[in-house]
Amino acid sequence: MASASAFSATKVTQPFSLNGTTSRSHEKHQSFFDPLRTAPSSSSFLGSTRKLRLSSASKSKVLANPNRRSAVVAVSDVVKEKKVKSTSNLLITKEEGLEVYEDMILGRAFEDMCAQMYYRGKMFGFVHLYNGQEAVSTGFIKLLKREDSVVSTYRDHVHALSKGVPARAVMSELFGKTTGCCRGQGGSMHMFSKEHNLIGGFAFIGEGIPVATGAAFSSKYRREVLKEADCDHVTLAFFGDGTCNNGQFFECLNMAALWKLPIVFVVENNLWAIGMSHMRATSDPEIWKKGPAFGMPGVHVDGMDVLKVREVAKEAIGRARRGEGPTLVECETYRFRGHSLADPDELRDPAEKARYAARDPITALKKYMIENSLASEAELKAIEKKIDEVVEEAVEFADESPHPSRSQLLENVFADPKGFGIGPDGRYRCEDPKFTEGTACV
Repeated sequence: MASASAFSATKVTQPFSLNGTTSRSHEKHQSFFDPLRTAPSSSSFLGSTRKLRLSSASKSKVLANPNRRSAVVAVSDVVKEKKVKSTSNLLITKEEGLEVYEDMILGRAFEDMCAQMYYRGKMFGFVHLYNGQEAVSTGFIKLLKREDSVVSTYRDHVHALSKGVPARAVMSELFGKTTGCCRGQGGSMHMFSKEHNLIGGFAFIGEGIPVATGAAFSSKYRREVLKEADCDHVTLAFFGDGTCNNGQFFECLNMAALWKLPIVFVVENNLWAIGMSHMRATSDPEIWKKGPAFGMPGVHVDGMDVLKVREVAKEAIGRARRGEGPTLVECETYRFRGHSLADPDELRDPAEKARYAARDPITALKKYMIENSLASEAELKAIEKKIDEVVEEAVEFADESPHPSRSQLLENVFADPKGFGIGPDGRYRCEDPKFTEGTACV
């Protein structure tokens, strides 16, 4: 792992262009810096490619986005260049590898089951699946402490699972049952768990970023004003590429940098905002550059490689926990399914989808672990079997759980318990037969 100072190096060279023709002289004019640090440093962090030359072998692993000027390099090449000081050249221990693999398999299997249940009429409304992006959720969230917070988007099931919310509680919420993590009132896009510090999924893009910024401010306030010395809690704010053109994003980057908040802004750039290509919607598609513009490091990482994501996440979370401020991390990834289960997914080029499917992050991790004798095929099969049973049990539990009572309809809706939803007698107005008179049957 890189040193603590590596992540805030004064000057970091911009990643290479895809055609591989970037020269050393060009690199000198394409750098960015962390203005919060003034001391020069010769070290680099994983988001950079300083002194990194693409070999013929690694060139084949570069993401083929013709409109993007930077490349995502295979994790093995980056780590070799970093010269990690360790008795082993492995990027992960066996215990860590098994934990990461299990979490990614849980995310994939859970989402595949969600698709089945949705088409069988067990779920209603919009359901957005995470298939293909598991390396981002696992790579970041499994490095957190229980007290750390996560703020998600409408694509939030897997974030909830990675944060420790039980699969049965997430599935029950999707089924709209009382045993769900929000008692059936949140549904697919509004996962929340106070116990696990999952502050919520947010249906509208960008609306979760100010909430995450507020959570990070709370951590800093508790530590510096209330003098809670052990409060080093970090917040992760997940959002997509389409959100990065919204005002809340820029306002919160400014605020977080100004106050040096313990937050990591994680962009899950899956290249498509519903049916709009990221390349068509953004004047400069390299989102990571917006970090330095606000006074924080910006990192571009291969979001299809969980090991590389973990290395970047360690640095970013470590910076936040040490009080060194926020980081913007752009994880270039890809969703294997349509925007939602209601999306026929006819806009994306089949060749593009096939190219990313061949870079499946779970398959890549499995191959790495077997080739490096971190796990046997039998051990990984046992994990897959275990997760299949967990997901099956979650479905059975959700299916057998009761629906919320009608009296729960207006709970947690009005701040004033004596407001519109409560009658003078203290009973819920919805219990009055005349409450829905003249409206559609509830």
